[in-house]
Amino acid sequence: MASLDDIKRSLPLSDIAARLGVDEATASKAVDDALPALLAGMGANATDPAGAASLERAVTSHDPSLVEGGVNLADVDEGDGQKIVRNVFGNNTDQVVQALDAKESKEGTGGNLIGNLLPILAPIVLAFLAKQFSKKQQAPAESEASEGGGIGDILGGLLGGGKR
Repeated sequence: MASLDDIKRSLPLSDIAARLGVDEATASKAVDDALPALLAGMGANATDPAGAASLERAVTSHDPSLVEGGVNLADVDEGDGQKIVRNVFGNNTDQVVQALDAKESKEGTGGNLIGNLLPILAPIVLAFLAKQFSKKQQAPAESEASEGGGIGDILGGLLGGGKR
């Protein structure tokens, strides 16, 4: 089963750091904070049947090739990422970003680091989920949850499998 670390390994951290105007260690720490929040938000949406269906449509509309062989940041559509973040967090988007940015500020980075990072991460996460979902669809008999738990099972596995 895939984990948060699998997603993180596919990220071009030095390119993300450069895009955000921070050092690689700061970018890595911000990813460690933002990635679980993004996945948890998706997981919360997936607990509702309509939310799960919407997320599944979003996942299947994203090309898994974005994460194959490592992500090229030039291929990441941040405009799409902003839409994804708004869909995931809804009316709570600003509060989530502010809470995560406040955590980063306490650690000395400040600014809108998470607000700038989430739109970069969101399309990457959906492409990663598309890859996992495709694998699950191709081999449901081998899946841990062959009863058809779908995208919620994948998200649950990522969140459970990424403990540090």
